[in-house]
Amino acid sequence: MNYRPALNMPPVVKNLILANVVFFLATVVLQQSGTDLTRILGLYFPASDHFQLFQIFTHMFMHGSIGHIFFNMFALYMFGRVLESVWGPKRFLTFYLVTGLGAAALHTFVLFLEYKSLIGKIAPEQLDYFKELAMQGKYIPNTLSEKLTMFLNTPTIGASGAVFGILLGFGMLFPNTELMLLFPPIPIKAKYFVAGYGILELIFGISGIQGSVAHFAHLGGMLFGYFMIRHWNKNSRHFY
Repeated sequence: MNYRPALNMPPVVKNLILANVVFFLATVVLQQSGTDLTRILGLYFPASDHFQLFQIFTHMFMHGSIGHIFFNMFALYMFGRVLESVWGPKRFLTFYLVTGLGAAALHTFVLFLEYKSLIGKIAPEQLDYFKELAMQGKYIPNTLSEKLTMFLNTPTIGASGAVFGILLGFGMLFPNTELMLLFPPIPIKAKYFVAGYGILELIFGISGIQGSVAHFAHLGGMLFGYFMIRHWNKNSRHFY
């Protein structure tokens, strides 16, 4: 396998990073004039009045902070360029988009379960009123009304689902490649790194730790990536 020089990024990775940076800069600039691009392009739960079908795709290009976009784009650069060099642009882009959409699908399904549980605790005569308040961005403090408002008015953003799919793909194609951790600074094989990350995401998702992070979206990206690679392996003699 031929690795590209570090700064010679393959076209899809380069254009994905460029698109994410452009969207991030546009978000910052437009915010100064009162336009909330995250509100428009972030992915809302389908029961929210803010939900639009195109958000299923556009949310993957939105990020909430410099740290958020930096770590996602760094991982895309580090692992994505290797996979694109192996698979080629078309297959890599397909993998990226499918894992990103798969992440959104699993995340939305988990939100659906949480939504059903939440509204099940609200008295029927209060439900319509609480929903009306929620769509106005209002709520009754310290009640289920507050939880419903936060639920329906909080968008999901970021390329993390697709990035976790890429991480899973790298771990499956190059399981014994050693990666150097930052904290602690020790080497670890890719297969153990990916498995450990997946287990942590599952624990965090179930326990509710880091509740502002879409852990099941990360798991969705890994899950769809796993099945895609298994499918490709099964139907191609020349795949990995």
